[in-house]
Amino acid sequence: MEETLIAIVSGLVEDTDSIKVEKEEPNENGLVVYHLHVAPEDMGRVIGKQGRIARAIRNIMRAAAGRKNERIMVEID
Repeated sequence: MEETLIAIVSGLVEDTDSIKVEKEEPNENGLVVYHLHVAPEDMGRVIGKQGRIARAIRNIMRAAAGRKNERIMVEID
């Protein structure tokens, strides 16, 4: 899942070397949280106008996780 998130975000940002994904251990409900870190100047590209791109990234990741019977959440830090 981390590779999928990096692949999506690398097409959006200019500084691909600054992309970092941290994965938390599943909580009691089986939810895994991924923390996405990008360069400060690329935050606008990842979030988008009114958060549309961020919402789309989260939807794609949830759909990919659903195919593997996982529950995830993506936080953009």
